[in-house]
Amino acid sequence: MNAEPSLDNTFRLVNPQRDAERRWVHTALAKLQQESARSADTHLLKLNFPGFHGIDFYFKDEASHPTGSLKHRLARSLFLYALCNGRLRDGQTVVDASSGSTAISEAWFARMLGLPFIAVMPASTAPGKIRDVQALGGECDLVDDPAQVHARAAQHAARGACHLDQFGLAERATDWRGNNNIAESIIGQLALEEEPEPEWIVCGAGTGGTSATIGRYLRYRRLHSRLCVAEPAGSGFVHGWRTRDPRAVASQPTLIEGIGRPRVEPGFLFDVVDRVVEVPDSASIAAAWLLEELLGRRYGGSSGTNFVACLQLAASMRVRGERGSIVSLLCDRGERYAQTLFDPSWLAAYGIDTAPWDAALRASLASGTTPVATRPAA
Repeated sequence: MNAEPSLDNTFRLVNPQRDAERRWVHTALAKLQQESARSADTHLLKLNFPGFHGIDFYFKDEASHPTGSLKHRLARSLFLYALCNGRLRDGQTVVDASSGSTAISEAWFARMLGLPFIAVMPASTAPGKIRDVQALGGECDLVDDPAQVHARAAQHAARGACHLDQFGLAERATDWRGNNNIAESIIGQLALEEEPEPEWIVCGAGTGGTSATIGRYLRYRRLHSRLCVAEPAGSGFVHGWRTRDPRAVASQPTLIEGIGRPRVEPGFLFDVVDRVVEVPDSASIAAAWLLEELLGRRYGGSSGTNFVACLQLAASMRVRGERGSIVSLLCDRGERYAQTLFDPSWLAAYGIDTAPWDAALRASLASGTTPVATRPAA
């Protein structure tokens, strides 16, 4: 039973239960602030390729976050948003729908705050991601039909869980004007480079929050840089952006986790995106393998998707005789995909042949042309 409020000697309305809740929220916010202060910024790696003279490539290594992906920033923002809006209480279960990386980051923050966490995930999620969530104390509620993850998360919320709702709240939970968001970090790290304003920034679209943050920030700072969203072929966002239809759905599935949504999510902002590049899954996977060779570390499939888009943009710049720089994101650790994207037997089971795209990507780096895969004659 709730304690009755009373008046103390200073005529302040006192409610012991509300005061205890406020103290817990203040403690939780302090822990999040301390964690942020302990976290260093992620590295911006630079590469140059023989075929693209005068064009610098930068890769923002978001996999170096404590939880191994760019979703570390989002998870912190979602917890802050829930706390400051009065939606999250001491001891309350936290739930979200996620294909893995966001769930891992959310499980990490939930453990830090001493809260139970449930990740609603497609049953097809990479086993490494499921293990990472469980290792952090989270529970994985696996759903056979990926289209039902939102409904299942809503069921948990109806039973009292706090739904962080990355797909519905990502674009508003992140402070796009600054506060060390990813766009501010990129522009700050480029300040001393030869080309401090990149021609393009390339990212994927999962929740839509990252593209919304970058696009808004570029406009807010009045920068000439343009935003390209790199997406698996036939994704919901591809069709939605072309037609400006928020009801658009995907025309084909994808093996690239975290992006290539089956529908246009609420956080997608069509008008801050300057270009969308469609990338076949086999090209994304070949590019992820190539990135390991170039950088000495594995990254996930969405990083490969971004890399292919970067090469297409650079080839167009070269044709026009333009110089400048392109920035992309390395989204998450490739070790999580050891049993999927980096397993030849898994690729064979899905009919993925990366050899033609590997050859095309290497030719692009050498010649500065758009990567185009050709299959040998039968």
